[in-house]
Amino acid sequence: MNVSIEEKPGTGQSTMLVVSGEVDAYTAPQLREKLMPLCEQNREVYLDLSRVDYMDSTGLGVLIGAYKSLRSQKGRLVLVGVSPRLSRLLKITGLTEIIEIEDGA
Repeated sequence: MNVSIEEKPGTGQSTMLVVSGEVDAYTAPQLREKLMPLCEQNREVYLDLSRVDYMDSTGLGVLIGAYKSLRSQKGRLVLVGVSPRLSRLLKITGLTEIIEIEDGA
């Protein structure tokens, strides 16, 4: 399956990416390509994952890279719309301890 990534400008120095589909070894580079420049240009990046069906370790690596990039600039990465399945994956890997997660999209 493919991934679809839509950018929605936010207010001020924030933006949101709406991700749909599967984020895996095949599609994660597409997410990285859209996400990393936003991390360098914005103080806050919101990632709507409500339409993500599946994410593997490659996708988690993209999230970690974005988190580190924003953190180095005193910015923040916020995940919204995280499904119970994805939430369980984030908890198992310990990412819920470092990456902010909001309810709703």
